[in-house]
Amino acid sequence: MTRIVSVAPSRLDRWLDGFGERHGTVRYDVTPTSVTLSADDGSTAVVTVPFEPLDVLTREGLVAHVLTERRLGVLLVRRGGYGAGVFAGGKLLDSKVGSRHVQGTTKAGGWSQQRYARRRDNQAREAFAAATEVAVRILAPARLDVLVCGGDRRAVDTVLEDPRLKDLPGIVRPPFLGVPDPKQKVLEQAGVDACAIRIDVDQPD
Repeated sequence: MTRIVSVAPSRLDRWLDGFGERHGTVRYDVTPTSVTLSADDGSTAVVTVPFEPLDVLTREGLVAHVLTERRLGVLLVRRGGYGAGVFAGGKLLDSKVGSRHVQGTTKAGGWSQQRYARRRDNQAREAFAAATEVAVRILAPARLDVLVCGGDRRAVDTVLEDPRLKDLPGIVRPPFLGVPDPKQKVLEQAGVDACAIRIDVDQPD
């Protein structure tokens, strides 16, 4: 049976202990991007290293890595909205969310369909331009250690192409977050999700 669990950084050390208590002696295979636990009963757990790479290739190194305080930026962009936030120590320090109306598709054909398509494209460009200005104001001066993005990949790429954000693409790290149109609560949850540790657990039936 395979399942995915999500663990807060503060809970990881105890979760690793619990895995051994439930499944027997554990062997660790540690790489810069993942840590695999193999237990006596055949169970395995693969920890995806957040904000890779992991520098110290031990269990202790993994725990220290996830507990390291980072200045985290979150950029969420969709056609219908955008959000940018700066987090440190689990707290949201600065943020801005906004929305733009982008017209839905139409079943009309011919010139009407082309006119709607042009209007949608113009509205989308305006939405992405607004998202870019927010990113420039919130994220560019924040001295971020890492940036996590979400929403629509093409929209995010469009925003990050702006020369004023030239330092951000190099600090982008997974995961890429799937989110609805960004509201304040969506942005706040994205900050939590960006730090959560994904573990793929496989137990014999």
